[in-house]
Amino acid sequence: MLKSMPTFALYAATLLMASAASAAANDQEDRSLNWMQTSIAAIETEIGGALNEEQRSRLGRGLRQAGRFWRETDGDGAVFEAFVKRHFIAQETERDVLFTRFESLIEALNGHMHEINRVFREQADLDRGPIMAADEIFAGYDPGAHVTDDFFENKLAFAVLLNFPLTTLSERLSQGTSWSRRQWAEARLAALFDKRVPADVNLRLAEAEARAGRYIAEYNIWMHHVLDAGGRRLFSPKTRLLSHWNLRDQIKAEYADPAGLPRQRLIQAVMERIIDQTIPKAVINDPRVDWNPRTNEVRLSAVQDWEDARAAAPAADSAPEPDTRYAMLLETFHAARMLDPHSPLAPTHIARRFDEDREIPEERVRAMFEQVLASPLMPRVAGLIEKRLGRPLEPFDIWYDGFRQRSRHSEADLDALVQRRYPTAAEFTNGMPGILERLGFASERARAIAARIVVDPARGSGHAMGAAMRGAKAHLRTRVGPDGMNYKGFNIALHEMGHNVEQTISLDDIDHTLLQGVPNTAFTEAIAFIFQDRDLEILGLGSPDAHARHLKALNDYWATCEIGAVALVDMEVWRYMYDHPQATPAALKQATIGIARDVWNRHYAPVFGKRDVTLLAVYSHMVEAFLYLPDYPIGHMIASQIERQVRRSGSVGVAVERMARLGRISPDLWMTQATGAPVGPETLLEEAEEALAAVTTSPGT
Repeated sequence: MLKSMPTFALYAATLLMASAASAAANDQEDRSLNWMQTSIAAIETEIGGALNEEQRSRLGRGLRQAGRFWRETDGDGAVFEAFVKRHFIAQETERDVLFTRFESLIEALNGHMHEINRVFREQADLDRGPIMAADEIFAGYDPGAHVTDDFFENKLAFAVLLNFPLTTLSERLSQGTSWSRRQWAEARLAALFDKRVPADVNLRLAEAEARAGRYIAEYNIWMHHVLDAGGRRLFSPKTRLLSHWNLRDQIKAEYADPAGLPRQRLIQAVMERIIDQTIPKAVINDPRVDWNPRTNEVRLSAVQDWEDARAAAPAADSAPEPDTRYAMLLETFHAARMLDPHSPLAPTHIARRFDEDREIPEERVRAMFEQVLASPLMPRVAGLIEKRLGRPLEPFDIWYDGFRQRSRHSEADLDALVQRRYPTAAEFTNGMPGILERLGFASERARAIAARIVVDPARGSGHAMGAAMRGAKAHLRTRVGPDGMNYKGFNIALHEMGHNVEQTISLDDIDHTLLQGVPNTAFTEAIAFIFQDRDLEILGLGSPDAHARHLKALNDYWATCEIGAVALVDMEVWRYMYDHPQATPAALKQATIGIARDVWNRHYAPVFGKRDVTLLAVYSHMVEAFLYLPDYPIGHMIASQIERQVRRSGSVGVAVERMARLGRISPDLWMTQATGAPVGPETLLEEAEEALAAVTTSPGT
């Protein structure tokens, strides 16, 4: 948590900064350059006559693109006209040279800036002891914040806008299927300058992201000190669960234990206190107190199960966390909103997320989620789960994990197996080539890819950080405890490894570095799911047979329903914040709780028989990840399509090698070239329907 400023003061200061920045930017936008159209017409008349039709068309488009971002401080009409005459390139051979030069130099620039940022964030991201005040500043500093500003100031950005097309989502969707790889790379080059964001706005955005990340990374609950209604300790000593990831995953793990139900109910009570912010501030990341979430009573603990040095015992204070969760969310919103006036093609963060980042319209994304949640499969799969559990469904069963093959193995057994195999991060590093070979990568390729990935011990649950230039290495962050990596850490590490493998291939082995990556985050999430789902196979606990594949299809469907509903909450919360930009943390809390209840009541209440559940608002991504959550359900849909293609090819390695080289073209074009069909939930639903029919007729189900 932030200690430099009271929560509400922090929120208010951010609101004032955002309002001031937006007003200043709007003033700038309103001051139109009355000479611009005259200069554009003069240039078209003067040099257009010597050009062919295609060149004149490019000149006209380039003039309007450059003119849109030109400011008074860039020069008057004479300066603009002189710049255009010098920098517009009519001949294709010369334009090829300019394109190649920009591609190469931008790779170098972005790559080195990324490396500086990675190193500056290491103390915050990695498990290296306490974070000092200076570390927060380093983590929030963006060395590339001034780059776009500089490129507009020195007019390199205008050279790009003058010569390469700035495209809209509509153009990319309607015309992109006929574009060459080079045309796609040109579109990505121009898109680097589709907004002119002042450096101070970028810096404040990075600072807000870093503060939210720090808040979430340290939001641990010491479960041995969380008591049930009878005052009993249900969890082992030293059990420390990060919200929400580890709390959710612990609910999943408890399905393997016949006695796990009370612990699942207790975790649900913890989650609900976090969501409504009645959780006592004193119990967050502090094992010196015991807490009963049913009564909300806090008392000094008589049990010591922590090893790090701590100050004298705190007061047994049950005062709630003062809506910090929602103040943090508002801070990220106001930081993101500071970009709005500088982003003419996508003037809200919502538009930037869907039209630019995902390149799938928000309406279509919403419809895909609703299609999954409204499927008649929902009550039928819920009925099967209820039958398998032998009890009525409870709200936390949205995370039912009993379809997973690993449910046949206890968490303790899996932990012991993983700890023996990977006692340190170095041992996991050494094991990566073998993991890749088991996934179907050729031996030489497995060694080459693994050599480009560095494993670091994470402070939080883990994440992947790819490289941004050829020759640099990707970084895999995962938790490795003093006793070695546990099963949760291994499962997360495989997920992050999937990201790193995609990041490495789609950078080092692609034709244009401007096409580095995949169409959007959901695609890399899909590939990460493919790796993560093979955790037991990699541990030598058996390859899935037809029955196991059917269970996985049901698991994927159920998980997509859950995260799809969570994503709808995230989307509606951002809509609320844009509709109520002056909302206080308390107002946002009530709105978020109301939205979570509404989504639950619409989709889950008819199946579970329980109304007004708030659990869909527990995800930490909502606070720190700037409308990231919709990528996950899209990722599940894409993963289902890719998984089917993997089965056809017979190897994860073969399929991923081919797909990752497609790069950052449009989502539907990528998916059609990779699997033969555009992005959608149809494959997921078909697989689940087939699986449900097979499983319900299988003996012993």
